[in-house]
Amino acid sequence: MYRWLILLVAAFILYKLFMGDRGRKKEQEAETKKRMAATGDMVKDPVCGTYVPADADIRARDGDKVYAFCSYECRDKFVKRIEASRTQAMEQGKTAEQTGEDARR
Repeated sequence: MYRWLILLVAAFILYKLFMGDRGRKKEQEAETKKRMAATGDMVKDPVCGTYVPADADIRARDGDKVYAFCSYECRDKFVKRIEASRTQAMEQGKTAEQTGEDARR
């Protein structure tokens, strides 16, 4: 009976030690990411908001600005959003030109 009790207590202690260590590691990683973001080593993904290294492999360029992404899915969403906004701007420009031509007639 006492063996089982001692075994359960030892297992509980090991579990608590392991979980506490994982929690500290997560806190340290979060602090490191915040520090790297403050120094410019990490940048925020414009789609999902996670922090990625500034020299990440997954990137997209919009004019002179280069954006880094955490995944290809985020990059594809961003590119589609940019294309949609450019298409919309072109359509608004055409509409404005047509309105100006109609007013001249």
